[in-house]
Amino acid sequence: MEMVTLQAYLSSRKALVEEALERLLPWAQTPTTQLRAAMRHSLLDGGKRLRPILVLACAEALGHSPERFLPVACAMECIHTYSLIHDDLPAMDDDDLRRGRPTCHKQFDEATAILAGDALLTLAFELAAQPIAGVDPQESLALIRLLAQGAGMAGMVGGQMLDMLSEKRQLSLAELQTVHAHKTGALIRVACVAGGRLGGATPDQRQRLADYGEAIGLAFQITDDILDETGDSQLLGKATGQDRQSAKATYPSLLGLQASQQEAERQVHRAIACLEPFSSQADPLRHLARFILTRTH
Repeated sequence: MEMVTLQAYLSSRKALVEEALERLLPWAQTPTTQLRAAMRHSLLDGGKRLRPILVLACAEALGHSPERFLPVACAMECIHTYSLIHDDLPAMDDDDLRRGRPTCHKQFDEATAILAGDALLTLAFELAAQPIAGVDPQESLALIRLLAQGAGMAGMVGGQMLDMLSEKRQLSLAELQTVHAHKTGALIRVACVAGGRLGGATPDQRQRLADYGEAIGLAFQITDDILDETGDSQLLGKATGQDRQSAKATYPSLLGLQASQQEAERQVHRAIACLEPFSSQADPLRHLARFILTRTH
């Protein structure tokens, strides 16, 4: 799969996810137009849709059509978007822009942003609980538990807390990896495991997909840190240099840019090695891992 073909794959899967977000989310049930507008502002404003695409790609690697698994893919995006809304709040990262647009609390207000995030988080579990044809309900139940663990105190939320506590102090590489394995990597890992479980993966395949997700999660965070130092704010859709201003622990601040790039490359090679037993149906996953190293936003 060449890079042009990968871009076509990502575009087609992103379109599937965005159509499903419009179709599956119960927008008409939202009690106020302001809450609905705030949710839509953050959820439907573009983005890479990496986590839902990983759900679909991991199921496809096992020979399945992606359409059946769109509710779970959308659940992943709802959780990711809620985390961004809350991360942007003044009490957290205090960001004014997200993907080139005003952040939710800037477009509306802080209270509305908090409630929009809360609504998206709970909606995620409503979507994940939808029955899926051909999938054992016990498997869906196990998946919901994994989703809760990946999003909660043992995963993303715990990682965000670690990240906040790490500001203005120097971390070791092991400590920094722990922060990002939770803050960024946990949900990416769950996305990969979700696609595998729903696709009937064997225990060995599940572990390989989990390890793949862990590796690309770290690679993604490292390149994020690098882009905050070297990226184009126009392409990124947000101000650069924020990590340095906040004295945040990042890979470049700890290792330097060159060593950070090398660590990202090491994690990508590790991710691809995890896929060795999979057929060419896993090629989107292999090329997605490589793409992380060259992304500009």
